Amino acid sequence: MRPHPFSPSAARAAVLLLALAAGCARDTREPVDLLIANGTIITMDPARRVLDSASVAVQGDRIVAIGPAAALAARYAARETIDASRTIVMPGLIDSHGHAGHGLVKSLGMDTDEWYPATERIYAEGSGVGFWRTEALLTGIERVRFGTTTAVTFLGGGDMVMRTDATAYGDAYLAATDTVGIRLILGVGPRRPPFPKRYVDWSDGTARPRDVTFAQQLAVSESLVTRWHAKGDGRLRLAIAFPTHHPEQTPLRGAALDSLVAQARAARALSRRHGLLFVQDGHSTQSVRFAHEVFDVLGPDALLSHTTGMSDEEIAILARTGTKVVHNPSANAAMREPFRLVEMLDAGVTVVLGSDGVAPDRSYDMFRHVFQAMRYQRARLRDATVLPAGKALEMVTIDAARALGLGDEIGSLEVGKKADLILIDWARPHLAPRQMPLYRVAYFANGNDVRTTIVDGKVLMRDRRVLTVDEGRVLEAADREIALALQRTGLDSLTRTPAGFWGRSRLR
Repeated sequence: MRPHPFSPSAARAAVLLLALAAGCARDTREPVDLLIANGTIITMDPARRVLDSASVAVQGDRIVAIGPAAALAARYAARETIDASRTIVMPGLIDSHGHAGHGLVKSLGMDTDEWYPATERIYAEGSGVGFWRTEALLTGIERVRFGTTTAVTFLGGGDMVMRTDATAYGDAYLAATDTVGIRLILGVGPRRPPFPKRYVDWSDGTARPRDVTFAQQLAVSESLVTRWHAKGDGRLRLAIAFPTHHPEQTPLRGAALDSLVAQARAARALSRRHGLLFVQDGHSTQSVRFAHEVFDVLGPDALLSHTTGMSDEEIAILARTGTKVVHNPSANAAMREPFRLVEMLDAGVTVVLGSDGVAPDRSYDMFRHVFQAMRYQRARLRDATVLPAGKALEMVTIDAARALGLGDEIGSLEVGKKADLILIDWARPHLAPRQMPLYRVAYFANGNDVRTTIVDGKVLMRDRRVLTVDEGRVLEAADREIALALQRTGLDSLTRTPAGFWGRSRLR
């Protein structure tokens, strides 16, 4: 007697047959966490390959394969697949110089002589821990949105003020950045002498002024290093900063000069003791020679920002010492003195690009600074062939990674490297038609074209939606924190439009 088609015995037989069929069709592909499938890939690898209809396989935080989309689909079974068709896939961009705090003070008093002193007051006397936490979240979101996956940032204005009077500010900044998920090197160190320096603590809601010495700032900096540097997944690192000094602005002799030299060498010794990058902001004519001959702080682990107006002698010093340089083409410093990029590259100096932060008048859109760098050099030399687009792209990817000591980890899409990559939406009018992807990225793309951002194999933004933090709440907090800082310092007037804004050829 045959079993009824809906009897228990028939059901058991059907389950058995399905199990046998499933066993015969078992997926033998290698499991991976993520497959970025069927995109146009700019690898920035040693051969500078550009791969059409290609995929990237990611396991954990590492790239395990790059190749033709069909081949990787046949080899790997992904827990998550991102359709990269109609996108350009490339390494995440690297911003090699910026400033914490600038996200909340952008454009304040920028058309007056008040921006620098006002920012110094806000950072040292008007900002609480919430200010630094909120600014880290705000600018972290901006970087994620614009495809910047790694950044070097000073904990304050560099030359103006470093918020290293207590560890709470650096702790807040680093913890917030960790939440956003980008890779960060935070520069910490002392302010410019003379000491002590006045800071105001608002931790209990009232103003508590305190004077801070050089030794205290250096101790806070080292404490932040021991608490945060390369801990956990290693995304957060520290660098040691020391103010740039210019010989004509440092008319010191005898004991005063000896004290300054001792401070510079103490900061440099701290960077070397912990194997950290040493960073300086604001180099210009003769300051590199001064840093080398008087302070003895240069070297392959030193990264100098701006370096405008360099003489042939100073370029030779940079090349001989292996010191790296950050060009900030959109910064005011690049207008005051020329940046001799082509001459530095020809001399063998490693040069990378930075935003210089978002204040008073810039952004963290590194596509903008790539374009600006090319135009700057071509206008300076009256030669449209200098700084080819490919070199400019190297300066925000693989060259920058090497300058930061991370060339084995990031800066290119290669098997074994960290999975830091971005997807650029190619189906946009200003990027069409879909050909010549290298030129589209260098000349036409902007930060708002980034569709997806991935760091350490983790998707931080998908289809232009940031996943790690609540963007709306961060924007509300940004409004509150800058309003509070302006109230504390009495600088509300800096938000007004100045005389000379309309109808003139010059502000003043």
